[in-house]
Amino acid sequence: MPDTHTHWRTDRPVDGFYTTELGADPGQPVRTFLPDDYLPRYPYPLLVLFHPQGGNEEQVLRLAPRLSRRNFVSIGLRGPDRLGDRADGSPACGWGGPGADGATDVLLRAVEQTRRTYHVHTERVYLVGVGDGAAAAYRAAFALGDRVAGVAALNGTLPRATNGAPLFRIDQVRRLRVLIAHGEGVPAERDHRVFYGAGATVRRITYPTTRLCREMLKDVNKWVITQVNAEHDLLVRAAR
Repeated sequence: MPDTHTHWRTDRPVDGFYTTELGADPGQPVRTFLPDDYLPRYPYPLLVLFHPQGGNEEQVLRLAPRLSRRNFVSIGLRGPDRLGDRADGSPACGWGGPGADGATDVLLRAVEQTRRTYHVHTERVYLVGVGDGAAAAYRAAFALGDRVAGVAALNGTLPRATNGAPLFRIDQVRRLRVLIAHGEGVPAERDHRVFYGAGATVRRITYPTTRLCREMLKDVNKWVITQVNAEHDLLVRAAR
């Protein structure tokens, strides 16, 4: 979007965390985590975090330093639906029902704003959905196709198709990389079969817990870095 459509307000950074407003609407903040010793000349992968139902951008971005303090620029988005307040007084938000396009619009504007401010690699945008936020991340990835490098779903599942329409087209997922990381009780086996059958590169990891755990976050970090290193190796071989 043109710069004239964006109104900026940046809070003081606290331990690498920043807040900016998205567009002219103060109800759409973007929370950013910069890696330690941020290098402006290095094109960082960008992680976009989608909070669970009833969460917000502050809550979900607290996962960023636990994923990695050095490897990524990370942003947390606020779902467009206001559901009330959380116990701590912060807003409780959601991403809308099946087929809602609010997540995609918020994502596009947030990524463009982040690109104008920090050095991120345009072909290394990874979506990370937590709980019900995984459905929003999946919907955004299906809509954006090649503009998204991969999706990680943490304790979340695919959204359900509505009105008899297919959830996605084969060409929307054939080149998509997917990590399904979940604890006990999350019905993710079907999702693995769906992506595998569509030709996506998909990995599924199950953990002996019902909550997000350190091992799950470490595996997300490892998964993204593995993709980045593989891309680098291909470029090096192509240049020889």
